[in-house]
Amino acid sequence: MLPHIFNPAKEVIVQLKEHGEHAYFVGGCVRDVLLHREIGDIDIATSATPDKMLQIFDTVIPVGIEHGTVIVRLNHVSYEVTTFRKDGTYSDQRHPDTVLYVDQIDEDLQRRDFTINALAMDIDGNIIDLYGGQADLQKKLIRTVGNGVERFTEDPLRILRALRFSSQLGFKIEAQTLHAIQEVQSQMRNLAVERITNELAKLAAGTYAAKGFMYLRQTKVYEQLPVMIHYPYIMERIPNHMKPIHSLGGLTAFFHMLAPEIRLQTWITGWKCSNRTKKEAMNLVEAISYAKTHGMDRWLVYRLMPELQTCFLTITSLLNPNEEMDETYFYQLFNQLPIRSKQEMNWNGNDLSRCFPDWKKGRWMQETLLRIEKEIVMGRLDNSKIKIKEWLQWNPPVID
Repeated sequence: MLPHIFNPAKEVIVQLKEHGEHAYFVGGCVRDVLLHREIGDIDIATSATPDKMLQIFDTVIPVGIEHGTVIVRLNHVSYEVTTFRKDGTYSDQRHPDTVLYVDQIDEDLQRRDFTINALAMDIDGNIIDLYGGQADLQKKLIRTVGNGVERFTEDPLRILRALRFSSQLGFKIEAQTLHAIQEVQSQMRNLAVERITNELAKLAAGTYAAKGFMYLRQTKVYEQLPVMIHYPYIMERIPNHMKPIHSLGGLTAFFHMLAPEIRLQTWITGWKCSNRTKKEAMNLVEAISYAKTHGMDRWLVYRLMPELQTCFLTITSLLNPNEEMDETYFYQLFNQLPIRSKQEMNWNGNDLSRCFPDWKKGRWMQETLLRIEKEIVMGRLDNSKIKIKEWLQWNPPVID
């Protein structure tokens, strides 16, 4: 019987079959439903060519049509649908040079990376498993489909994917697959940095992150990665009890704090971090450094981006394993904050100018507003115009 979570996507397969095509749910969604894990995207493979799908469905987005992949929009939901295919050689170590469409699922499953991902499910919930994927799920084993050296040579990113799946699922990597990783890993140096950091971020966020980092260390794959290739000793500093870090910015900050002699900017540049990731990393480093000097207080909690709270607590506990982290106190401080952002202050630059009309605008205004903000946050000043004005009489701005 088809699991109910696939019911909304079932209509895509129904329409394909009505037009004489074969179609199945494939890959990660099948794997995860068998593992009783939360399912992300639902992917579909079909014998229909992209041109045929353009005729069958009203809304088709040709995102990867040259490789046989389109997005089918149905009932306001997007589904990635890919034509059964047999790949040619991978000269760019990412995309096949040629794609040969086939009309059966067998050859399509043969080109996939790992047995646990080479699974398909029909509209009735029957599983197609040609490479022992279900047995490997039971054994909690990551194993390549066919020859590991060939699979990893086609796309060396699959090496990091193996480690990432180990981190996410807690699975062991099969011995021959592990050997193939060690044989081929030097080819990872040709990969785009963005693809590497995307996989590293997923690996670091895995429930079994300690296992993923253990394999990263054991295989010495880290010697092929940006920045780490120049500072391989950092792996010796990563604790064996590694916990999940749910942010690339958090991972960047953590590596910098593990080895402060490696500048934060070195990681940001070497990993080609986005501005958002850079902002997160800098915010975390500032918070961790502040905590070292001042301990945990309202100002720290206030200045930390709310979405990074868990990340901060995780990194702090990893950096200071012998010091007990009082998470309850941290969230207590957060709940006690009189304001959550400077926009909630009942005072701004215009108010300041009215108080000091003869003073020329300059850096003193920003510095004074910051002092007021901190006094309010720390609970030493009420957030009211009258109280702030009174405070300024006794604590006037300072001009250099």
